[in-house]
Amino acid sequence: MDTTDPSEVAESFWEKHYRARRTWGERANPLLVETAGPLHPGAALDLGCGAGGDAIWLARQGWRVTAVDISATAVERVRERARELGLGDLVTTEQHDLARSFPDGEFDLVSAQYFHTPFTLPRAQVLRTAARALRPGGLLLMVDHGSTAPWSWNQDPDTHYPTPTEIAAELDLDPEQWPILRADMPRRRATGPAGQTATITDNVLVLRRTL
Repeated sequence: MDTTDPSEVAESFWEKHYRARRTWGERANPLLVETAGPLHPGAALDLGCGAGGDAIWLARQGWRVTAVDISATAVERVRERARELGLGDLVTTEQHDLARSFPDGEFDLVSAQYFHTPFTLPRAQVLRTAARALRPGGLLLMVDHGSTAPWSWNQDPDTHYPTPTEIAAELDLDPEQWPILRADMPRRRATGPAGQTATITDNVLVLRRTL
């Protein structure tokens, strides 16, 4: 019988991924910039912060950011990068396997950018928890892959990418308390980690907490 802890397998995978990375905090996801740019800075939560581009960008706009990832290497290096840039007071990093734990606090913005993994994750449960961690008026921004890019780790041609409407249905949140502000599938020209370019689709869902 295989007694390997699935959480340990996932953590090991992402640790290997981020230990090989050489740059940190460089690029923010464009749909985060588009959504958060007009907002008054407050408290933000970055789910799966990865290389920290979103957390660093938010801090530069004046947000107080909690950046979480399953990888200890990712959270340590994002913390170090924030300090190097003089943003250490605005960026807090925490290691979480979000299938098992969730950061404390209330937030004005929760960002879940490409919150995907090749491992089992109770994604809808995590995102419902994120929605409940919003202060009234706060936004939950979810940006998912809507197509396969040449650099995607999943190249299965039969992959189904849930639409924003399908994602909203899976979350099953009260539309009176969390109305949908945006649900669309924009296309854009993107650049991959090795400099490749391709036109990709993003599946975007934005909810606001009203109560």
